[in-house]
Amino acid sequence: MVLDDIDLRILAVLQQDGRIQNNELAKRVGLSPSPCLRRVRLLEDAGVIERYVALLDASKVNVGFTVFARVWLKGQDETTVGEFVSEIKRMPEVMECHLMAGDCDFLLRVVVADLEAYRRFQVESLSRIKAIQNIKSEIPMQKIKLSWQLPL
Repeated sequence: MVLDDIDLRILAVLQQDGRIQNNELAKRVGLSPSPCLRRVRLLEDAGVIERYVALLDASKVNVGFTVFARVWLKGQDETTVGEFVSEIKRMPEVMECHLMAGDCDFLLRVVVADLEAYRRFQVESLSRIKAIQNIKSEIPMQKIKLSWQLPL
């Protein structure tokens, strides 16, 4: 699907407010409501818009402590990587998992209540994955920027 300027404006507005009413969205992007709704449906059907979610304040739901964990595996073969990925996908504390080029094999973003909760998570869950050789935890001192809006 080729995105035009109107599609990009629709996406920009929806990234700021996914619950905006179609009439208001149409007005903000310079369309009448019917063509605007048709474009949104096409963007959804094409998978450009994957889903709509509510963004929560992590500290207000007791998972406001973030840790970045660099993980090295015992090997890079398909079985070892597959075992690791399978286990990580079952851990709700792991918000992001990235296969890395460079020093470590994977980078994880983990959210928990506090440092003690992370220690328990690492000992009771993460370290029990047999594919893992080593884990280095990085604790951010201050959140400077956190965004879900893609630059369009």
